[in-house]
Amino acid sequence: MGYREKMPREERAKQFMPFAALKGYPDALRKKERAVVSRRELSEEYAGELDRKLRQMRKNDIVTAVYFKRGEYLKVTGMVTGIDRTARILRIVNTKIPFGDLYDLILERKGFQ
Repeated sequence: MGYREKMPREERAKQFMPFAALKGYPDALRKKERAVVSRRELSEEYAGELDRKLRQMRKNDIVTAVYFKRGEYLKVTGMVTGIDRTARILRIVNTKIPFGDLYDLILERKGFQ
């Protein structure tokens, strides 16, 4: 019987890792499971409240925005990196949100000017 060197722990662990025969399949299933919702209509009063919040917001403020995109509501929290009032787009870090897609805005803290 010959001497066999022990396999390193990392190599042994690889033997027991799950094998994904269909790469991307779990992600495709998750997308398929996503419930598509329709856009909620805002009351005139609530739309006015959102507009007031947008006017108070400044660059570098930390905010949480809930917005509608492709059949679902998403939530993003971060620093306001731009507010284009002409194009009606709010930018939070690298996320561009059209004003018309906004559902809620929460000012987390005032940024530095």
